[in-house]
Amino acid sequence: MSHTAAPADERLRRWRLVLGGAAAEGTGRALSGTDAAMDAALAALYDSRDGRDGRDGGGERRGGLGGSAPSVARWLGDIRSYFPSSVVQVMQRDAIDRLGLAALLLEPEMLEAVEPDVHLVGTLLSLNKALPETTRETARAVVRKVVADLEARLATRTRATVTGALDRTARISRPRHRDIDWDRTLRANLKHYLPEHRTVVPERLIGHGRASRAVRKEVVLCIDQSGSMAASVVYASVFGAVLASLQAVATRLVVFDTAVVDLTDALDDPVDVLFGTRLGGGTDINRALAYCQSRITRPADTVVVLISDLYEGGIRDEMLKRVAAMKASGVQFVALLALSDEGAPAYDRDHAAALAALGAPAFACTPDLFPEVMAAALEKRPLPIPDTA
Repeated sequence: MSHTAAPADERLRRWRLVLGGAAAEGTGRALSGTDAAMDAALAALYDSRDGRDGRDGGGERRGGLGGSAPSVARWLGDIRSYFPSSVVQVMQRDAIDRLGLAALLLEPEMLEAVEPDVHLVGTLLSLNKALPETTRETARAVVRKVVADLEARLATRTRATVTGALDRTARISRPRHRDIDWDRTLRANLKHYLPEHRTVVPERLIGHGRASRAVRKEVVLCIDQSGSMAASVVYASVFGAVLASLQAVATRLVVFDTAVVDLTDALDDPVDVLFGTRLGGGTDINRALAYCQSRITRPADTVVVLISDLYEGGIRDEMLKRVAAMKASGVQFVALLALSDEGAPAYDRDHAAALAALGAPAFACTPDLFPEVMAAALEKRPLPIPDTA
């Protein structure tokens, strides 16, 4: 009996926290202690019908954080003590959206209370020009922590995957005897096996590429910095810094709205890259691609990655002609609708279809998939497009 009662009671408790304790919620469950404090933290954010004043349709006070910075700071501290980090990050995003808390992030004590994540970095970057000097260093510390976490998660795998692709593309087809890769040569020539002689007669030799200090590939990351692309800007900046650390890759990072900014010189510090962006504004993809195209010196060895939702404010036909011209010259062109964990965003489907017709399919890419996408592009093989694209 006690074994069934405990799970039922826990379910009732959770339903009470979810439903919020309104008169008609039907649980009949009262909360006390920590549960009551958790309920109050949830109510302050979610019991407000209009998301701001904390009143329901009948005018009864239900919750809300008001405009007080101290009360918001206390609330941020409370949710960090009651909920796991992943839940805290969701609640922070909801608070910024529902309660208009972005302006309060301009205060250093507020930033010290939040749980850093990619979305918070995006919000801070959108506020970049408004950050007072007293807050700027705190904001940079928050961004640096998130960037360090992302680099720790993504850098090793990216370097290994991309370096492997570069090594494979460096293998030569007319090797000298000492440079022959016998394992790959035998596997590539198994169809030439002669049973009567019990041997393989290789018609094609595959060799190990000689290590070269010269740059063999060029990568151009062209990033839309309109407001909806905030998470993509963060991830792309981290990947740009990782790629720039590889001697065999020359990496260029370009961000754009209606203007184009080349941030390549800041790639040794992705935090500087991020604070060099300006989230929001219009979109002129054609102008950005024109700039990238003008910087390409070896088309056959170049990969251009456009990261954009494709809502073009510039000249659509010129944009498509430019992509076609780059591909015709030998450039590997990759169009990513987003580089984030959220999946496929809203995007211009007509432009995506037009790019696909040119042989440049547009799809959303998660950070975990990005190294494989880059490896495929560098090796000029089909891209690993996810099924959800």
